[in-house]
Amino acid sequence: MLVVIIRIVLFVTPWLTVFFIPKKVFKKYTPVAIFTSLLVLVNSILAVPFKLWTVKGGLLTKALNDFSFIFGPFFVGTIWIFRFTFGRFWLYALTNLLMDLFLAYPVCRVLQKLKVFKLVNYKPKHVFYSSICFAFIIYGYQLFITRSKSRD
Repeated sequence: MLVVIIRIVLFVTPWLTVFFIPKKVFKKYTPVAIFTSLLVLVNSILAVPFKLWTVKGGLLTKALNDFSFIFGPFFVGTIWIFRFTFGRFWLYALTNLLMDLFLAYPVCRVLQKLKVFKLVNYKPKHVFYSSICFAFIIYGYQLFITRSKSRD
């Protein structure tokens, strides 16, 4: 039951903050948030055959965990980070470094203790490295989108 509550909180809480994001900003960064979600979704799909992490309850439980994380804090967090940092790469990189360290170490540790998931062939450092890689990829993606729109 606790895991279900954690999932709901993970999904709902970030969406409660969307009311503070201007509509124009939300629309501007939704494509990069969707792209980010796809990257994390691919990572989650690869977690099954490579046993990167496990979730009690099987594939449905894993899918619900992944959904609440990907379309909750990851989606909304991407929009917030881009809202405050895009165009200032050093600030974007520093923000992502800190957020990814926070995700990889204390958050992963707490969620494992709460039995939300268990890392198997994936360690906190791998969570950090993949998150940092995704951050650089999506920044480039947003630059591409921004430059393409400015040419129109």
